[in-house]
Amino acid sequence: MSEASDAPGAPEVKPPVVTPVRVVIALCLIAPFVAMLWVSSYAKVDPAFIGIPFFYWYQMLWVFISTALTMIAYKLWNRDQRARKSQNGGASA
Repeated sequence: MSEASDAPGAPEVKPPVVTPVRVVIALCLIAPFVAMLWVSSYAKVDPAFIGIPFFYWYQMLWVFISTALTMIAYKLWNRDQRARKSQNGGASA
């Protein structure tokens, strides 16, 4: 099957490029999952915040942190895509 992609006239498909910006984007998107799946790090009562046990307010804090990290990842992705388009002379990447 790989012979068909090597045929003359077939469009050249470039593999995705791993850049530092894309690594930062990935870290921004993965961090909330790691933080929430590592339950032993926040499965405790103290320190309480305005009477709310740590277990609950820590998770709620991550709602806001996740929102900020997703927004940062989105902005970086858009900037990366614009830069790639300008490097390719306006051709779609």
